Amino acid sequence: MPLPIVAIIGRPNVGKSTLVNRLAGAQDAIVFDQPGITRDRTYQPAFWRDRDFLVVDTGGLVFDDDTEFLPYIREQALTALAEASAAIFVVDGQQGPTAGDMEIAQWLRRHPVPTVLAVNKCESLHEGLSQASQFWELGLGEPYPVSGIHGNGTGELLDDLVEHLAPVDASNEPEEVKVAIIGRPNVGKSSLLNSFVGESRAIVSPVSGTTRDAIDMVVTRGEQCYRLVDTAGIRKKKQVDYGPEFFSINRSFKAIRRSDVVLLVIDALDGVTDQDQKLAGRVEDDGRACIIVVNKWDAVEKDSHTIYDYDRTLNGKLYFMEWAQRIYVSALTGQRVPKILDLVDAAVSEHRRRVSTSVVNEVLEDAARWHSPPTTRQGRQGRIYYGTQVSAKPPHLLLCL
Repeated sequence: MPLPIVAIIGRPNVGKSTLVNRLAGAQDAIVFDQPGITRDRTYQPAFWRDRDFLVVDTGGLVFDDDTEFLPYIREQALTALAEASAAIFVVDGQQGPTAGDMEIAQWLRRHPVPTVLAVNKCESLHEGLSQASQFWELGLGEPYPVSGIHGNGTGELLDDLVEHLAPVDASNEPEEVKVAIIGRPNVGKSSLLNSFVGESRAIVSPVSGTTRDAIDMVVTRGEQCYRLVDTAGIRKKKQVDYGPEFFSINRSFKAIRRSDVVLLVIDALDGVTDQDQKLAGRVEDDGRACIIVVNKWDAVEKDSHTIYDYDRTLNGKLYFMEWAQRIYVSALTGQRVPKILDLVDAAVSEHRRRVSTSVVNEVLEDAARWHSPPTTRQGRQGRIYYGTQVSAKPPHLLLCL
């Protein structure tokens, strides 16, 4: 049984991501003093009393403006609310009720999802009570004064919230394979995620830097679960200023480190760039299994030699990752996208492989017969006494010389 979902809803810059981080006990949602930082919906596990649940952070809702990403943000918030067991409506206690809050409250009342009202930015206990009392006029029940930064009042808020959540036994959940989708901006990472899950899970736009948070999505095939993580496009370090993009890229690097397999997405039209080579080197340095996904293959003019020429180019520029499997796909049409999971299964198996000491030494003995170790400076014949595997993920071998 899946975990119940709690949707976090509110205007821009009322502290939704800060409250999400507080409830989840993590710092995964990007927090920055600027409206519109969160765009997609991002999920984080949380726990209170005897209840496990997921909190989903959404972008700030604005109904009377269709500029930039606002229509996409509304669509993502509506999807989050449709799948939620309960919602937390976050308002700004320091600003007081606004016309935007009233509009969202009316919108929430039209949905059957139980809603708990959180009056954020109430750092002072005594002032918080008076600040929260202003929001009775929204007609959504008792307003709880809370502080996402300090945690004040979140206990009372959660006590009310969990009454709307069914208990779930999360102890028997199958082990997930974590798959990070990385690459330069606009190579089609979010389109690839959407193609996997068959829905608009991540906002897709030709504007560079659309994805900011690392977006997790669980996909099940047979008895195997895969956690797909869409990450922000990674540009050259010298082009990145301190701000939302800086935090986005840091979360992309974090997603690489916590993954089992990395999908390195390359734009078939641009070919392998210097930045692609640097990202591939980062994956290798972090010891992650990797699959090279050449996207937008449908847009390439082809003849009988095209794929072989492209293979030679990849071999030349990514020679240090010749061990990585590669696949040519189109996230737009879905061409060969399902086959990626077959490669993920094979990569995970090799990444976790353990080889017995006897097999390692048999291979070393055969190799020494074919090519003897070099002599030392003292003129002695080099010799490998034995070898053994000392760890996996990735496999490490220790040779005694």
